[in-house]
Amino acid sequence: MLNKTFDNDKVVTNNESSENSDAVIQPTYYDKTIHNEVEGIKVESNYLRGTITDSLKNPITGSVANDDLMLIKFHGIYQQDDRDLRNERRKQKLEPLYSFMIRARVPGGVATAKQYLQMAELATQYSSGSLRLTTRQAYQWHGVFKRNLKTTIAGINGSMLDTIAACGDVNRNVMCNPMPETSSVHEEVFEWTQKISEHLLPKSKAYHEIWLDGKKVESTDEPIYGQTYLPRKFKIAVAIPPYNDVDVYANDLGFIAVVENEKLVGFNVVVGGGMGSTHGDQSTYPRVASLIGFCELDQVLAVAENVVKVQRDFGNREIRRLARLKYTIDRLGLDTFKKKLYAYQGFELQPASAFEFLHNGDRYGWFQDEKNQWHLTLYIHSGRIIDSQNSKLFSGLLEIAKIHRGEFRISPNQNMIISNVTSESKNAIEKLLTEYQISIGENETPTRLNSLACVAFPTCTLAMAEAERYLPTFIEKIEAILEKYKVADWPINIRMTGCPNGCARPFLGEIGLVGKAPGKYNLYLGASHTGDRLNRLYRENINESQILEVLEPILENFSQQCLVNESFGDFVVRKKIVAAVNNGLDFHVAV
Repeated sequence: MLNKTFDNDKVVTNNESSENSDAVIQPTYYDKTIHNEVEGIKVESNYLRGTITDSLKNPITGSVANDDLMLIKFHGIYQQDDRDLRNERRKQKLEPLYSFMIRARVPGGVATAKQYLQMAELATQYSSGSLRLTTRQAYQWHGVFKRNLKTTIAGINGSMLDTIAACGDVNRNVMCNPMPETSSVHEEVFEWTQKISEHLLPKSKAYHEIWLDGKKVESTDEPIYGQTYLPRKFKIAVAIPPYNDVDVYANDLGFIAVVENEKLVGFNVVVGGGMGSTHGDQSTYPRVASLIGFCELDQVLAVAENVVKVQRDFGNREIRRLARLKYTIDRLGLDTFKKKLYAYQGFELQPASAFEFLHNGDRYGWFQDEKNQWHLTLYIHSGRIIDSQNSKLFSGLLEIAKIHRGEFRISPNQNMIISNVTSESKNAIEKLLTEYQISIGENETPTRLNSLACVAFPTCTLAMAEAERYLPTFIEKIEAILEKYKVADWPINIRMTGCPNGCARPFLGEIGLVGKAPGKYNLYLGASHTGDRLNRLYRENINESQILEVLEPILENFSQQCLVNESFGDFVVRKKIVAAVNNGLDFHVAV
């Protein structure tokens, strides 16, 4: 490994503090004696190539080489194994049952019915027979064996989607409201979402060489990312008030549409959001993004690029758990961060415009737009499209895709929108919904419709407790309490994850449950219903019966003492059950 390598043309040392934040910007280098191991893997990878090709050819193991485990993330792939079978295979002296999760990049969550049909057919042929919709509006395939990786990725690319930058230390899938037909503003915002996504894509040709047998290129220029890319992952969302369906404050960078006289004039800019933390490590914490100003439309791409570049140059490359933009901003200070950003992009942001968020959920059922086209939002539990005893959801959507000529859209809440349905085909789709026992969600409680869960067991390597498989059972018991106290019609955001990495944004849940051990969770309360305030730890490492015992009297009090239109999160803060957390640095402060 080289001891020093220049990363980009405009870099400062990672150790720069707010005291010397106005130091002259100068080139710096990767130093293996200082920076973490992953930085070295990226440097030696020849722009994300590594030894992935050789790993795929190795017939001895279902895994890939250790360094390649990091690099395949940039190609939209995670290695996993079935943890339900891990102990039994160990007893049989077999290696874990390795397989891979593949994630497709779908900016704004919009895919055609033909693309969905191809995604579902790939799931049938090469993965677990199910598709998963993510909270970042992407498709995921679980259980793809190494021998089928290239074929599956080639199939995804054949549909005109791809998996480039769906994971890894780069900007990932850019989110926005998936319904551009709602208005001309929505359509324009969706177009900007696509532009941001394409502008920030890595330029390396490694993806095409490895997965699509493209022509080999000796070198690659990465004008935005440099040779070591970003210190950690980077997430962007675009919101349109009054709906915060994308949870814009949970992202490294957020654009909030500003509309005047029904015309999009620009975006308010928020920076530094992120959900991940580490149990027992108070140097890590979730954070809601900070509002820093307003940009005009012709400034959007410059703002996006230069926020990324400031994070590239100032982010922590020594300690990965402290490498997200939120920590960079809190280390430098928000004012210093803004100065750096303005110096990079060559202009200052204008004062932010007024806006208000009122809701962050989905509209379920049928909706007809101004052009008389129909759109159907289906509730999909935790985004898992799979056949079960109660509903043949996977098979039914597959049949609908065969006759539908519009789009299949992924909402930021892991639901599916069958979009641009003609009046003539609406009846045919409704018949298929009935035939395959697919519920629109009309019989579900608002709390169930507002719930999210990550995958967790059995495939996630980081999971400490169940989430997706357990959430329906937990919701049933919460629903019984809500019915008992006659508040079942009040929506409560419940977010459940198997670990504190935050994939289902648990720290923005009015009730947040974060796995601590099998059957044990940390209970968090007090986030805002609109996603602009964090929750706070209320009880630690408790099981289901303890969680319900703690929550029932609070829910009873809520039923008796809540104000008109007061959300559950606001209630527990007003009643001082927990103190409000508006700043991530206060997340661990005991009160």
